[in-house]
Amino acid sequence: MRQGIGFWLYGCIIEISYASNNGNYSMQPRQGIVEIFSTFVQFEADQFSGWATDAKLRRSMKVCLEESSTQRSDTFWALYWYEVWQTQSSAVAIAHLSAYLQEVCYWTARKFALNFARQSSLADCFQMAIAHINKILKTFNPQYSSHLKAYAELAFESIIKDVLRLRREANICSDWALLHKLSRKRLVQSLQNAGFNAQTIESYVLAWECFKELYTGDNTKIRQLTKPDTLTWEAITNLYNAERLSRLSSPTAAVNQQTIESWVLSSAKAARTFLYPKIVSADAPLKEEDDGNLLDILPANLPTSLLTEIIEQEEAANTRNQQAQLDQVLHQAIAAMDAKSQELLQVYYGQKLTQTEVAAQLEIKQYTVSRRLSSIKKSLLLTLTQWSQNTLHISPKSDVIDAINTSLEEWLKVQYSHTQINNPLRGGSRE
Repeated sequence: MRQGIGFWLYGCIIEISYASNNGNYSMQPRQGIVEIFSTFVQFEADQFSGWATDAKLRRSMKVCLEESSTQRSDTFWALYWYEVWQTQSSAVAIAHLSAYLQEVCYWTARKFALNFARQSSLADCFQMAIAHINKILKTFNPQYSSHLKAYAELAFESIIKDVLRLRREANICSDWALLHKLSRKRLVQSLQNAGFNAQTIESYVLAWECFKELYTGDNTKIRQLTKPDTLTWEAITNLYNAERLSRLSSPTAAVNQQTIESWVLSSAKAARTFLYPKIVSADAPLKEEDDGNLLDILPANLPTSLLTEIIEQEEAANTRNQQAQLDQVLHQAIAAMDAKSQELLQVYYGQKLTQTEVAAQLEIKQYTVSRRLSSIKKSLLLTLTQWSQNTLHISPKSDVIDAINTSLEEWLKVQYSHTQINNPLRGGSRE
């Protein structure tokens, strides 16, 4: 059986509403499949101001609904558009999926904006996350997880963390310090991203290596490293001119200090641009003089030949039975736990508290919370692994166990978020 554990893990889980959040915020959840797959978040003064509708996507979604004789959930249509994107490299499909993930991206970005207000705004965090939707779709595997929103939430969190970390490193370092912190691989990637050819990159990298070897500055103040003095530049230049004969595949003529300095500065600029890329929104103008945007170039129509095939897959009775079985296995495993473990799961996942906040609420130590959560998830992972081996005949290899572990984390988030929406407990939020 080709499908992995996560395909059934979310099949019978009710879709979580990311826009509820205790009803304290102005974002209104979208109603209807057409809106969910054709509208985009609008910001005003770094706050949500409404939903912008793309006419082409709206028409595209209406055509699909007209051709489908049965009412389908947004989870189904997300998987449908994913299949279209994967098989046809469709710009329309990725636009629909971008629209679908607007809310989960917004709430993930909002959490980071509140916690790192000095580094980035809400709109900035939102754009840096949604701009990587291609990356998320490339790593998403419906064989392991049919719940794209839950997977995207984890991916958006990781993306924003990485971007903020890289920005912080780039912003607090002088150009000279940034060059010292770079790895050779990252410098080559930066120069390739800037469009330099292989021969130029080779020369720049050698100049950078000579710079790093001869200029260390004050190691106690590496982040504020200042420009090398004239004597140091002379030494760097002499070393480069000596090394170029044996280190370069096609040795060039000797260069002067000004050339070496310009190469090193160009390397720093390329690295800073690579680490701190400019985020471009999907509704950004194509040209300064045009009123159109990137969404305007999407084709209006899309073949829907995959629709029948995907509907048949979704309706398979065997799949539905396995979905229900797996959900029951997890619920039984949690029900068999002691009361303290069940309360810990409810507080951590249901109220979306940090481990420190959980410790304060339950009046225990933070390390106790961490240890108990680890033990609980290890027990559930063992249950899932045994079930997948016995029922689906999936060998418990390391990559399979990693995929199951990720799916388990997604299931816990969705399950307890759904429970929290319908049975709210006392306050608390990671935000």
